[in-house]
Amino acid sequence: MKLLPCEIPGLLILEPQVFTDERGSFMETYSMERLAADGFHEVFVQDNESVSGKGVIRALHFQNPPFAQGKLVRVVKGAVWDVAVDIRRGSPWYGKHVKVLLSAANNRMFWLPPGFAHGFAALEEDTIFSYKCTNPYRKEAEHSIRFDDPDLGIDWGVDSPVVSARDLRASAFSNHAGLFSWEGELR
Repeated sequence: MKLLPCEIPGLLILEPQVFTDERGSFMETYSMERLAADGFHEVFVQDNESVSGKGVIRALHFQNPPFAQGKLVRVVKGAVWDVAVDIRRGSPWYGKHVKVLLSAANNRMFWLPPGFAHGFAALEEDTIFSYKCTNPYRKEAEHSIRFDDPDLGIDWGVDSPVVSARDLRASAFSNHAGLFSWEGELR
């Protein structure tokens, strides 16, 4: 598995090796031992999966410390634009985002450590999105930022977004300053 750094340190794209033959394909999507050899030592405690129609935006979610989650995300079927927004006060990248195309065709995965808000836009019908989390879901720690916040300027790549009522009630990016602090450069 290749670990590729992103423009914002700490975010990683993971590219698994895919083996194909006349039967189909096989890939290892997670190996604690192999990733640890590359300095990746995260422990996952919960797996989640969602199915979304084309144009659905699920964004921008995170949990407060001490329940903050790191997420290793991937697409099982379909495709998404996956977005991570740096919400670590004092970070040189505070308020900046990275957008990565994840699809069943490219097999890429995306690692987001705690301190990033996360969301995605489904680009195909019946997109299956799967992710591993380093902390369990805690409703009382959950927060969201408006997907269309002008301070973030995210191009989700969809013409007519379908957004949940809850995500439409999300607050502005400026309301979340101070929940996370930048501790210095990651990986």
